[in-house]
Amino acid sequence: MSDIENRLREQGIVLPVPVPPVANYVPWRISGSLLVIAGQVCVGPDGKLADRHKGKLGGAVTMEAGVEAARFCAINVLAQAKAALGSLDRLRACIRLGGFIAATPDFTPLPQVMNGASDLMVLALGDAGKHARSTVGVPVLPLDCAVEVEGMFEIA
Repeated sequence: MSDIENRLREQGIVLPVPVPPVANYVPWRISGSLLVIAGQVCVGPDGKLADRHKGKLGGAVTMEAGVEAARFCAINVLAQAKAALGSLDRLRACIRLGGFIAATPDFTPLPQVMNGASDLMVLALGDAGKHARSTVGVPVLPLDCAVEVEGMFEIA
């Protein structure tokens, strides 16, 4: 087991089986020393999308549930990275996270929701988990999920 997985396990986090693509795309792609992970939705450890993670921030989804949803997305990003690399020990740095938050037009604390994913990445990788980031509010996401997160990593 990788050092990253051990760090996560100490926090009670076990990487799930990666979620398969729901359309015509691949879940990850390697180009040179970069690993790009396709957007991951906020399914939980049981592989299901909880009702509290469906809908829009500023509407039916609370701030707390949104942060949790972003955290689940980041866990799923790492699960895809493990599937791509065989071991998370090949991760050198998280370069970028992109966050998509389903939100009502007047919901503005999008960055605080996305912190759920960013904080998880720093927890998992330490300083190598600090990354550039974009966070965008959108009207709807696949499966009516509240949050989707994509990632880019430097790999060995």
